Parts: sequence; structure tokens; C-alpha cells
Amino acid sequence: MEIGGPTNIQHVAHVTFDRFNGFLGLPSEFEPDVPKKAPSASATVFGVSTESMQLSYDSRGNCVPVILLLLQSRLYDQGGLQVEGIFRITGENSEEEYVREQLNKGLIPDGIDVHCLAGLIKAWFRELPRGVLDPLPAGQVMQCESDDEFVKVVRLLPQTEASLLNWAINLMADVVQFEHVNKMNSRNLALVFAPNMSKMADPLTALMYAVQVMKLLKSLTEKILGERGATSSHVDKRCSNEAEEGEKEEEEEEEEKDGVYIIEREAPEIIRVVVDEHKA
Repeated sequence: MEIGGPTNIQHVAHVTFDRFNGFLGLPSEFEPDVPKKAPSASATVFGVSTESMQLSYDSRGNCVPVILLLLQSRLYDQGGLQVEGIFRITGENSEEEYVREQLNKGLIPDGIDVHCLAGLIKAWFRELPRGVLDPLPAGQVMQCESDDEFVKVVRLLPQTEASLLNWAINLMADVVQFEHVNKMNSRNLALVFAPNMSKMADPLTALMYAVQVMKLLKSLTEKILGERGATSSHVDKRCSNEAEEGEKEEEEEEEEKDGVYIIEREAPEIIRVVVDEHKA
């Protein structure tokens, strides 16, 4: 029995998928079954490369996945920036699982707890196939000691990762500007974001690197706050160019002491954060 070729063929439409606008050219009868603004071309919006996701621009020109912009918008609209412990306190696991399912369908349900929204933003970064800061040479990052060196090293990031980092830093700066009510300063935010920005197999190496990443995030956040004209309480002025030579030497000694202090005091906090993130 021979199978004949197709007959009576009619070209109805040519459909393409655009990362910025979703499906283009889709016949109207199929539109109810397909989200008009699909957040991803894959089955999930978590744990996938940004190349398979719908992207858009934020107000600062960063090209980032739409899912991040949706979560950010909802977080801000619900007053999340003013909530004490935002990004530090974890949400309910059951609610997060439900919201994840809805996000994969291109929907954000109403009434989501702000801590759940914040946790999903951190989870999105944590579950990337490659950490945002992973393209950077780890050795070069570890050698950074000043704000200028941190700024210089992040310029080595590819455009995609650079946009994601800039978006995250500005998000952190937005939170810090409400520090008086949410109790989250630049150090606290850097502490909870650091474990989500890179991936290293060796636990000890990952811990040491996370401490340095925390310094990097804190430095960049305070730089943004300084550019926004934030108060001096948000900006580290120990490296002021107007300081006396003797004061500079004392500051260098203090920075060395601070380096040891950070390893001894903050490293355990990094460990706790990493453990909490994995539990979540």
C-alpha cells in the first residue's frame, strides 16, 4: 500500500517566535491557547538560559528576561521594598511551588506574599545554568581590593550577564534606599545575594569566593547609591582622595584587619545563607 502525498494544501499563516513579543503571526483562533507574552520558549522559566526566554528592557536599558521584570513590578506594587527583612526572610515553600507553576504558564497570580516574590527572584539567579559572575576569571575577582578594581573587573562580563548584574544591583539599591524601614543595608543584601550569583563545585572555594562576591555586590550597590545622591551613610568614604597620607596608611591597616574580620565573622553567615538557599 502506497501512501500518497498531501493534497489540497493551503498556507494559512507563517508563525514565528520573538523573544521580545512572543508569538508573531498566530491566527486568532489559536490565541486563547497560547499566552500572548510567553515568558519563555522552554517549559520553565527557571533553570534555563536567557537565550530561550522572552526579553525586554527595563527603565535603565538593561535587556533582561520578562519574568524578572514581572516579579520586580509586583514586588514594588505590593510595597515589598518597605517590608522588614525583604530578601532575607524566606517565603512558604508551598506557595512558591504554586507560583512557579503559574509563572511557567506566563501568569502571576494575585495576592502573592512579598517574601515569596523576593525568594523567586533569588531562585531565578541561583538556578541559572551558569552563574551571572561565572564568566569572570575567579582569580582576578579574588584579587580585587578596591571599588575601582571591582568596577573594572565586571566590565569583562558579556552583555547578557552585564545586563543581569546591573539589573540586580539596581534592585538592591532600591531596597537599600528604604533601609530605615526594611532593615536591609547594602551589606545584608550582598550577603543574601552572593551565593546565588556564581557556581563552584568545591565547598571551601565556593565559600571564599562568595565572601569576595559579597564585597563586590556591596561595593557596586553603594556606588549606585552614591550616583543617585544617596546619603553618606550608604557610601564607604574610607578611600577618599582628600585624606591625608598618614590617614591613608591607617585606613590600609584597618582594611587589612577588616579583611580578616570579614572572613572570621561573615564567612559563617555565608555558610548559613547557602544552607538556607538549598533548603528553600
